Amino acid sequence: MREGVTSPLCRPRHNGKEATMKDYQRLQHTLWECKYHLGFIPKSRRKALFTALRKDLGPVCRELARRKGCRVGEGHLRSDHVHMLVSSPPKYAVAASVGYLKGKSTIHIARTYRGKERNFTGEHCWARGYVVTTVGADEHLVREYIRDQEAEDIRLDQLKLFK
Repeated sequence: MREGVTSPLCRPRHNGKEATMKDYQRLQHTLWECKYHLGFIPKSRRKALFTALRKDLGPVCRELARRKGCRVGEGHLRSDHVHMLVSSPPKYAVAASVGYLKGKSTIHIARTYRGKERNFTGEHCWARGYVVTTVGADEHLVREYIRDQEAEDIRLDQLKLFK
């Protein structure tokens, strides 16, 4: 195939333009683009605990994703939930990547904020489940949703004042 010509296999769009093979990421024998919209919550939605930690957790989640070969394209940490747009290699299951992010971030919280150096038995920061959706041609819509999440949450909180 000639340089700059897209094949029918290269139809995903990036910010409104058609993608080419150069836009995909590479492993040794794989050309890939696997993006997921992830969402998860703190255990029992503990807002008081999570509000203090959220400024520190953004860089921690990005670094943990990088170690796993993933990349966080967008992320938003609210006081009671997390949204992330994660690009993950196909060699990892989504459940393994999410488990790694949640587990290692819990260890970071235990070390940094709870003063524990070892023995993390019984540490639970995140609830057991998570939500994941695949991101295809509508990546820009997912990015906008994640960016606008805080404004929407504030708007909904304002509406609750009048109930």
